[in-house]
Amino acid sequence: MSDILEMKHGGLTIIIDRLLCVGFGDCIEVAPEAFEFDKDGIVMFKDSIVEVERERLIRSCDICPVDALTILDEAGVQIVP
Repeated sequence: MSDILEMKHGGLTIIIDRLLCVGFGDCIEVAPEAFEFDKDGIVMFKDSIVEVERERLIRSCDICPVDALTILDEAGVQIVP
């Protein structure tokens, strides 16, 4: 698995830097429909993401204490962190 994962959802681009992730799991608590841990306790996208409200998805990434999650808006402008 790559150290950097990227997914588009609802016009947003979500990027996970798996090298920064230390497994707090705050993102999973806020948006369990989008994220899960791998066998090593590092966050990854779920294989099948159901609809997640835009604001909750943004909050789930913004809450990361080590800024392992980045979100770009539709224009490619970084909005989180």
